[in-house]
Amino acid sequence: MFYQPQTYRIADEPMKPFIDADEVWAILHANPSTKERVRDIIAQSLAKQRLALADTAVLVNTTDPDIVEELKQAAHTLKERIYGERIVLFAPLYVGNECINNCQYCGFRVDNVQQRRHTLTSEELRHEVKILEDNGHKRLILVFGEHPLYSAEFIADTVTAVYGVKSGQGEIRRVNINAAPLTMEGFRTVKKAKIGTYQVFQETYNPNAYARVHPDGMKRNYEYRLTALDRAQEAGIDDVGIGALFGIYDWRFDVLGLVRHVNHLEAVYRVGPHTISFPRIQNASALNIDPSYAVNDDDFLKIVAILRLAVPYTGMILTAREPAPIRRQALRLGVSQIDGGTNIQLGGYARGQAHDQDLNTEQFQINDSRPLSEIIDELIDTGYMPSFCTACYRRGRTGEHFMEFSVPGFIKRFCDPNAMLTLAEYLEDYATPELKAKADAALTRRLNGGVYPQAPDIKEKLDRIQQGERDLFY
Repeated sequence: MFYQPQTYRIADEPMKPFIDADEVWAILHANPSTKERVRDIIAQSLAKQRLALADTAVLVNTTDPDIVEELKQAAHTLKERIYGERIVLFAPLYVGNECINNCQYCGFRVDNVQQRRHTLTSEELRHEVKILEDNGHKRLILVFGEHPLYSAEFIADTVTAVYGVKSGQGEIRRVNINAAPLTMEGFRTVKKAKIGTYQVFQETYNPNAYARVHPDGMKRNYEYRLTALDRAQEAGIDDVGIGALFGIYDWRFDVLGLVRHVNHLEAVYRVGPHTISFPRIQNASALNIDPSYAVNDDDFLKIVAILRLAVPYTGMILTAREPAPIRRQALRLGVSQIDGGTNIQLGGYARGQAHDQDLNTEQFQINDSRPLSEIIDELIDTGYMPSFCTACYRRGRTGEHFMEFSVPGFIKRFCDPNAMLTLAEYLEDYATPELKAKADAALTRRLNGGVYPQAPDIKEKLDRIQQGERDLFY
């Protein structure tokens, strides 16, 4: 196994807080960076071994530009070895912006009287999903404000409604959730709706900084939020996503906080998070944040590289908060999932206002509003393979079972073939003739390259897709 449990001052126990801020700082200060040690740690990571918190601290403390460049190149190499050129695509769908919290970085905050509140009606929800399907999406993440209106039952009913929308050949095959922490019973309720990943971001792992930016509301309870995904695991949801919002506090601390969270889940539940997200604070209506913790582009890309090296098998999500040039660089360094054609206004897909930002209807400002087709075109031009795959979730390859498959050969056996099949669906149903010709040529080159032992079977499935069959996967 690539991960060995570590010993901390606070023992890892189910549903018990696990962050000791003094210990995190002590680890940071006790592990200075040297060229030799960085290279040893890089070699360990390239061998697909999870890094200890002390090793991660060494990478965080690396400031020599030449060594940082080596670190980034190693992250690129590791990403290619584990994920190949596959990039998973999804879309966010904001369901409602009612909120009882007062997060100082969020446009949804309760005392922001400029925010125009709305929750999608059933008809509006179905219309938004239809538009997303008509653009080719197969994977959504539903986003909810934190409010009693958005109960576990409401979330489950919304998921069921989304799965029920079919438009032509289009359908949503995986619905992930970004919403408030739930009780164990609440998590059991949403699990019955066949959700994919349940995301809860800690925002910052430093308790004092957390208290400063969460003065009111249920979210003020640091420990309840910290243990949210423990409750999800206890309730049977073994596919969870963690995240930190960079710009609230010292980024070095929160990188270690994320890795400590991974360690906790692995120690207690034998499986880490399915994904890690690392958004940066962006402009928002009524934003009220100390700018001294802002993360510049160079440090942000360094964060991406460090996280890829620290947690080799964990998916990394980068959203349209970031502008296209940063997203292009981050893809090389470890990002494996991005959104495309993003609109985070309530009902925005129906109105088609992706380029008409209104911070009084949005949680924050997005900086990459390119349509999905343009992003797919660019990915193919730069050698990536767009993927809408949902096979692991539907085959039961989640949680600990997923980790059993996360060995050399996994990508070639499952992920790459499934990416090709879902891309072929997109090309048949939604692509322009020019994009289809370009992507078909790229698929042919891959299959004729001698890399995939099951190439004849993949070609047979691709032929079946051209004849009208859908949803073929390994």
